[in-house]
Amino acid sequence: MNTKEKLLTNDPQPDSQTEPEAEESVLPAKLSDTQASSSKADRRLSTNLVSRLMASRQGVTGARLEHWKGLLPVIEQHEKAYLELNQRELKKASLALRFRARTGEPLGRILPEAYALCRVVSAQVLGMRHYDVQILGGIALFKGAIAEMETGEGKTLTATLPVYLRALMGRGVHVATVNDYLAERDADLMKPVYKALGLTVGTVLTDDSRDDRRDSYHCDVTYGTAKEFGFDFMRDRLLLRRMGHEADNFLGAGSSQRWDESGDRPVQREAYFALLDEADSILIDDARTPLIIGSLEDEAREQIIQSYRWAAEVAPQFTEDQDYEYDHEKRKVELNFRGRQMVRSVSKPDEILEVGLVDLYEYVERAIKVGREFFLDQQFVIRDGEIVIVDESTGRIAEGRKWRDGIHQAVEAKEGVEVSVPTGQAARITVQDFFLRYRHLAGMTGTARTSAREFRKVYKLSVVKVPTNRPSQRQRWDDKVFGTEHAKWDAIVDEVKEIHAQGRPILIGTRSIDKSNILSGKLHDAGITHDVLNANEIEREAEIVEFAGLGARVTVATNMAGRGTDIKLGAGVAEKGGLHVVGTELHDSARIDRQLIGRCARQGDPGSYRQFMSLEDKMLEEAHGDQKAEKYKALGAGITGEVSQYGRLLRKAQQKVEKKHFRDRNVMLHYEKERRRMQREIGQDPYLDSAE
Repeated sequence: MNTKEKLLTNDPQPDSQTEPEAEESVLPAKLSDTQASSSKADRRLSTNLVSRLMASRQGVTGARLEHWKGLLPVIEQHEKAYLELNQRELKKASLALRFRARTGEPLGRILPEAYALCRVVSAQVLGMRHYDVQILGGIALFKGAIAEMETGEGKTLTATLPVYLRALMGRGVHVATVNDYLAERDADLMKPVYKALGLTVGTVLTDDSRDDRRDSYHCDVTYGTAKEFGFDFMRDRLLLRRMGHEADNFLGAGSSQRWDESGDRPVQREAYFALLDEADSILIDDARTPLIIGSLEDEAREQIIQSYRWAAEVAPQFTEDQDYEYDHEKRKVELNFRGRQMVRSVSKPDEILEVGLVDLYEYVERAIKVGREFFLDQQFVIRDGEIVIVDESTGRIAEGRKWRDGIHQAVEAKEGVEVSVPTGQAARITVQDFFLRYRHLAGMTGTARTSAREFRKVYKLSVVKVPTNRPSQRQRWDDKVFGTEHAKWDAIVDEVKEIHAQGRPILIGTRSIDKSNILSGKLHDAGITHDVLNANEIEREAEIVEFAGLGARVTVATNMAGRGTDIKLGAGVAEKGGLHVVGTELHDSARIDRQLIGRCARQGDPGSYRQFMSLEDKMLEEAHGDQKAEKYKALGAGITGEVSQYGRLLRKAQQKVEKKHFRDRNVMLHYEKERRRMQREIGQDPYLDSAE
């Protein structure tokens, strides 16, 4: 076996039980040295004694990345050969790879040829050739890792590599994103590549019919949101039960002939390979809320609605410490003796006179909690007379989601919109359970390192930091902390004026819709023309983002600008210093702050960022509770100018909130694991037999 053959087989994968004789290579006998449009050699991607020594200091992940670098010259050699082929011959080469994959050859052995072929086809049909760092990212994804790639490094293009290789097996590949817009955009953008390689592509969107979904799932590659993939899994499971066909093995697989008859059929195939775009958003931010399909309850509908409305009306009469206790750590309301007396004595409509006192206590506690924690233009907006959740981690509308445990109905009652009767559970699954069903799982994001421990513990996924194609020129400016929120807003406006005068574009990130509106008003008063991008302006998102990198452009955005968008600099902007990013407040997670920061200095462009904070910020209340937060507010009110020495206090508060959310996810994971175990022991389906 020659050296090249050794390199081609250096990293086999256990995708196959048997290894047949080697197939004839699609490489021509003679390789051309002049026909590859390869990039210039990058010393950071070369492997030598020094690089191996440096990699050993980074542990297993560094050693793996160093090992994968050795595949780059092999892939480049195959690329040179494929450049000699026309489109018809390239598709024929793809069919040959598919035959080898389906006859049992390990995909790890096929990887160099598959990645080279995908690279050549992408360059031909899209004019985009994968950089070496994208090849490394693609290898990490194939190996089942979370690839951390900086903003602007081309994660969408990188995904085509492992998706193509896994799709050769013909078992279906799912690419999950955070919303319908990104799923449809990415599918449309990459479809020409897959088509040229002989693959079919489908998309699963919220409004699609079951027939459309079935067609999409039976394509080689299916794009959609994690939410829709999960709901379709549960709908299929409910359908199988309704037709007397149990999905788990304890009742057998049933007759295949039953599916040949007309009528509804499952839409999904097996859970083979899932690739998650913005993996931290899907696997961590959304992991505290299980996916639930409700079962309609007609009984006592009006009684339930009136109970919510009555509780919303009387809740403002209850006072903290006098009528109820509030646990700031757990965010839990509990009526004391006096509060329960008030519930019994306050007047009630006839419809709820038969409701038990214990239930009425819960209705009131829930209404008090909603009044304290859920606010219009922060956690939700009202659209067409309905409460629509705003995802705090992405700033986008959370399509189809509702808060559970009656919270959503309590918010509806508080805002005076129609109360949707809470439903029981027909089916339920957590994000963790759903994606752990896949035989192969991988993800990519720009912000994974801070959650590496959780990825490893829960999903058995390691985080691999992929080098940037060009060295980063991002500059961090010193944090600025102020005593009051008013002083902070004034300082932000002053900085915007200064940077705006230099002709540089500015992106300002806020935590909520109402804060973006407050800042917008101040910029308007200062005479600064600007755009506002939040969940209320989602229809103009593409337009706003397209122009956000032009000279002297000012954009105020919630953190929705940190996901799935790419701000490109206008002409002459790089020479002036590039995009400047302003953070107005710390988020619950440092990852979300990093997402915003990642909008500047993309692909080696210049850029800068600064974080503003104040002692009135919500972070202190979330970390320490109302009483301590009030003390800090009083302290800040007596201070003028900057108080940068308190920056560390706010950063530690953020870390405390992050740890709390991590504990919450662990508790839910443990609960769900125990629930599944007990239900399986008594012969129940853990996804369907989970009534509240």
